[in-house]
Amino acid sequence: MRVTWTGADLTFRLDPDDEITGKASDEHPIKLAINSCSVGGVPDDAHPDLFALAAWTVVAPWTRRRISFDRAVSAELAEALHAGWGIEAGPVGAEPRRPGARLAISYSGGADSVAAAAMFPEAPFVHFQRVTHRRVPNRWPHYRSDVLARLAERTGRELSTVTSDLEYTLAEPRPGYPEHHAVAVGALLLAEQLNLGGLAFGYELGSRWLGGDRYVLRYTPDNPMWAPHGRWGRLFAAAGVHIVLPVGGVSEAVTMRLALDSHLKKYVRWCLRGSDGPCRTCGKCLYKELIQAAVERRPLDTPMTAAHRAARSWLKKPPYGGQEMVEYGLARVPGIEHTLFAGALDYFDATEESTSWLDHCYPPALDEIPARWRAEAAAYIEANVGLMTEDEVRRVETWGS
Repeated sequence: MRVTWTGADLTFRLDPDDEITGKASDEHPIKLAINSCSVGGVPDDAHPDLFALAAWTVVAPWTRRRISFDRAVSAELAEALHAGWGIEAGPVGAEPRRPGARLAISYSGGADSVAAAAMFPEAPFVHFQRVTHRRVPNRWPHYRSDVLARLAERTGRELSTVTSDLEYTLAEPRPGYPEHHAVAVGALLLAEQLNLGGLAFGYELGSRWLGGDRYVLRYTPDNPMWAPHGRWGRLFAAAGVHIVLPVGGVSEAVTMRLALDSHLKKYVRWCLRGSDGPCRTCGKCLYKELIQAAVERRPLDTPMTAAHRAARSWLKKPPYGGQEMVEYGLARVPGIEHTLFAGALDYFDATEESTSWLDHCYPPALDEIPARWRAEAAAYIEANVGLMTEDEVRRVETWGS
């Protein structure tokens, strides 16, 4: 793989060993559509390791043996690439980047992201906004990235909005991030300007420890994408921008509650389709409505029925993506037996007691937060959430076994 940055425009050329169809870090198949993308709203004088890492979040799925950057990188970054992926990287010759002093929030506007923002009220936001590609047709026109960007502007927080068409590098499965970490491209290229030493993501307990819904459905302490000792964690650290997961030890029920209790409540938006509010007819709206109804102890409020296409996944036998939160909702939503989730009751014996562990924080997640931000996060968790008991910790560590 050969990578070239011209200002903030990225082009890359595959070597004979590289492949058009590859896999992301969670083993999801990714097919390449086009070998160029651009990033707007960023400087063109970032540290070479930051340019290299930003490029790697885009090209990693298709790179097999080596990568050649258009500027020298540090030996530390090259070693992290080799240790994590077996990739030979060069040229080598730059001094490593020292971590900055500040933490920024990779801000999407969803409940998980808002919960992380509530934990660090002084942290600036970096918002990624998808824009169309000049050479690739938009196959997902209903995605309202403009709405999300406007909501981010209204929060009143220090904000950098980064525009990019990098998601159009994918032919399959659809426009999206080649690696989940590509959402950080703008923050990485802004890291010098913003004096960043860490970037906080809104990934919660399910994504960090319980495997998410794309690769495993069990307790996964060595999550390859988000563990600080994993290959992505080590690579970000080598570039002087640590991955920070402020809500990595709490469930989506907790992040929902924290977001709805936050002064940012009116700006929370997890739906990517609606313009004046959530569309209420997509799978994500249904899933988040189940969680919100459980948190608020009220009946489900959705126009969707079991006949709706987006509801099909909940009519099948488990496992489900976000299964722990489905169980949480089944145990708490009044009248759930009269909704499209009624069939799921046949597969679970979920009670408030059996799902109460999802109301507290898994302590090892706090230990993973870099020291300079750990005390603030721990104090917030202690005041607003509370830590799991030993029995609840075992529930996490035996999940899916």
